[in-house]
Amino acid sequence: MSFNFDAYYRKMNTGDIIVSYKGSITTEMINNTLEIVESRIGESPEDVRLRKKVYNVMVESLQNLYHHTDELPEDIRGEFEGHFGVVVVAREGSGIRITTGNFIKSDKIKRLKDKLDKINSMGPDELKDMYKFILNHQKFSDKGGGGLGLIDIVRKTGTRLNYTFQNYNNDYYFFSLDIKITN
Repeated sequence: MSFNFDAYYRKMNTGDIIVSYKGSITTEMINNTLEIVESRIGESPEDVRLRKKVYNVMVESLQNLYHHTDELPEDIRGEFEGHFGVVVVAREGSGIRITTGNFIKSDKIKRLKDKLDKINSMGPDELKDMYKFILNHQKFSDKGGGGLGLIDIVRKTGTRLNYTFQNYNNDYYFFSLDIKITN
């Protein structure tokens, strides 16, 4: 194995940590995490705007983890439960960094990478048009909103989606998404 999950998770936990979690992504975990993050961001007018953005991005990010995680690689299935993911929320300067991660099967990488790159290449008007097009024309899968979450994150934050795929073994990679949010 060329990827050490524990070392990678430690590396994710840098900065002024608000929340750090690894384990099963459940509706209870999602609700608890949203409450914690919302309560730990300040009350000044600037913080209220930031808190609203962070909350919206957290909802999308956690829903992505909940709906789109693959089963775990065989050698770590006993160590963690299904719907496994990691979430780290940290203050960085005047903003917030949200990092999520999960294992993904190798055969799904090209499609996800193409989607992420396409979203990252678009300007605000193109993102708005794509969002409207998907809302009006796309069939929604049993897993969610037809790809609206990632588009919505970029539209709300005005920043690119920073991502990595770390090779775990022949069948799996660890996908990590880093989102920066400022006022």
